[in-house]
Amino acid sequence: MHPSVSAARTFWMSRGLRGENAATMTEIARPAVSTPPRPHRLLRWVAGVALLTGMGSALAGAGAGVLNAVATLRGHQGQSDVAYGLLERQRFDIYRPGNSIDQADRITGSPLVIFIYGGSWNMGSRRDYRFAGEALAAQGFTVMVVDYRLYPQVRYPAFLQDCAKAVAYGLEHARELGADPRRVFLYGHSAGAYNVAMLALDPRWLRAAGHSPDELAGWVGLAGPYNFLPIVDADVKPVFDWPDTSPDTQPINHVGDLARPLPVFLGAAVHDKLVDPERNSMALADKMKARGTDVTVRTYEHVNHALLVGALSWPLTPLASVLNDTTTFIRSVAPQTVPAQPSMAAAH
Repeated sequence: MHPSVSAARTFWMSRGLRGENAATMTEIARPAVSTPPRPHRLLRWVAGVALLTGMGSALAGAGAGVLNAVATLRGHQGQSDVAYGLLERQRFDIYRPGNSIDQADRITGSPLVIFIYGGSWNMGSRRDYRFAGEALAAQGFTVMVVDYRLYPQVRYPAFLQDCAKAVAYGLEHARELGADPRRVFLYGHSAGAYNVAMLALDPRWLRAAGHSPDELAGWVGLAGPYNFLPIVDADVKPVFDWPDTSPDTQPINHVGDLARPLPVFLGAAVHDKLVDPERNSMALADKMKARGTDVTVRTYEHVNHALLVGALSWPLTPLASVLNDTTTFIRSVAPQTVPAQPSMAAAH
C-alpha cells in the first residue's frame, strides 16, 4: 500500500469512521467505467480508489492531498500568500469564480466568502483547504482561505484577533478582489466555526480591527463548538486557560450583543462524536431563534465531524448536500443588486 494511502487510512481509523459511512463511500466511489482514464479523469479515479481504502479526509494530510489534487482541475485559485498582517501565519489565499460567476455579479462583484478552517486551534494550514476554496469559487463566489496563529504559539483570544484582521482586509479590499463589499460572508468549520461565530456575534473583535459585524451579510458555521464549558478535551484546555476560562469565551453567551443580528446557517453532523450537535449547534440555534434571528439549520446523517467539510468537494459531495445548502443560503440572504441603467429619456 502506498504510504499516503496508509496514512489516510490510519487517520480515519483513529476517528472511528462508522461502517455505514464507509459502505456509502464505497458505493459512491466505484468507477463508472473500466476503460483507461484520461489524465483529468485519472485524478478522479485515484480519488475514488482512495475512498475505497478509507481516504477522503478534509483534515488528514494525505486525504486532503487527494481532494486538493482533484480540486486543481477547477482552476479557480488566484493569488496566494497574501498578507493581512506582519506575522508569518497572517496570510491567505484567493480563489476566484472565473467563468462560474453570475452575469449580474460581473457588474456588482461576487459575494466574498472568508473561509476559516478548524483543527482544535492547534493545527491546520490554508493549503490543506484548497478543495474548499475551489468548491466555493465554483459556485460563483470569491473566496479567501485564511491562516491564523495557533497554540502553543498563542492562546485565546489571539486567533480571534488574527481572524478579525483578515476579515477587515476582506471588507476593505473586496472591490480589488472582484467582490461586492455589501455581500461578505464568514464561513467556518469546527474551531473555525467558533472563530466565525465570535466575530459575528461579539462586536469587540471586529471593532478592534476598525469594523463592525453590521458590515457583514451573514455567516456559516459547520460543526462548531459554541457552548463547550466545562472543557473536557485535554488538547483544548490550555488554549482557553482552563479551568480559568471565562463564560465570555462562549459564542452562545453573545447572542444578544448586536442590535441587528446577522443571518446564520448552522450545519451539523447528526452523529458527530467530537462536537455534540445538540449542545452546540442546536442550542445556539434555539437561543438565536428566540431572539428573532434569521437562522437556517441543517443536519446531515451520513457524515462525521471531518467529512462535513470534506463534503464540499467532489468526490465527497454525494455524502451531504452541504455545498448546495450553504450556497443557497448565501444567495438567498444577499441577492445581487444590478445597478439601474439610465433611461433613454434621461440620456437626452
